Amino acid sequence: MGAGVSSDLDAQKGTTNFQLKTGLNDVPESCISSIFMYLDPPEICKLARLNKAFRGASLADFVWETKLPSNYRYLVEKVLGRNPDSLCKKETFARLCTPNRFDGGNKEVWLDKNSGKLCLSVSAKAMKITGIDDRRYWNHIPTEESRFETVAYLQQIWWFEVVGELEFEFPPGSYSVFFRLHLGKPSKRFGRRVCNLDQVHGWNTKPVRFQLSTSTGHQISSECYLYEPGNWVHYHAGDFVIDDSYPTTKIKFSMMQIDCTHTKGGLCVDSVFIYPSEFRQMRFK
Repeated sequence: MGAGVSSDLDAQKGTTNFQLKTGLNDVPESCISSIFMYLDPPEICKLARLNKAFRGASLADFVWETKLPSNYRYLVEKVLGRNPDSLCKKETFARLCTPNRFDGGNKEVWLDKNSGKLCLSVSAKAMKITGIDDRRYWNHIPTEESRFETVAYLQQIWWFEVVGELEFEFPPGSYSVFFRLHLGKPSKRFGRRVCNLDQVHGWNTKPVRFQLSTSTGHQISSECYLYEPGNWVHYHAGDFVIDDSYPTTKIKFSMMQIDCTHTKGGLCVDSVFIYPSEFRQMRFK
């Protein structure tokens, strides 16, 4: 009788040990996918390396659709030139996180890989610059310090004005506009960065006026002296808000210093950045 009880206990113990061996591979993919919906994209990619179940769950379309902006179909058609239904959602997210150029290669759009928020940049070549075709005033110079590989360099001018426009479908939210500028002419000599400040003048006499307006009715104007010769600086031109009522928004941004009592020069105009306003402190502090 004692032997029989012992055998029953051993059998129960074996069953218990077998049940304790259940691991992550036994978790249903649907459950894992549901959890992934609450994680950031980098976290999902890291967990996808754990095992086959997590990898399979990380491919679910409904997971990545929650990471894409509401206008992702517009982005795929306009920027990638593809039918949105021809790509799985994870591939769509990956492609849109890579900077993609459009409008002749002078504008660029991408998604922040952590948040899926929309970011844009507009090259100086896509803007109207007073006197840009006159070599006495302006030159386009190649540089590795620009994402567009070239910047507009001002030697000297009386009337300084730069105007840009963009029509785009933005997801709802608040956005900030920045001009990326540099006092001085950067270059490389013997593999080291150097900056020529000889032509920098006139920017401490009067401030530059920045203006921003949108088709939704936003109008902002501010003034700022240019500073930090030898460094790239992002000058805040203003903020605007997008809601569901405006599928496509026209934006006009400008900077000018048109006091003709003095000349100004030695300035590089690289591009304009449009970021979600929540990135402002994080990106440009």
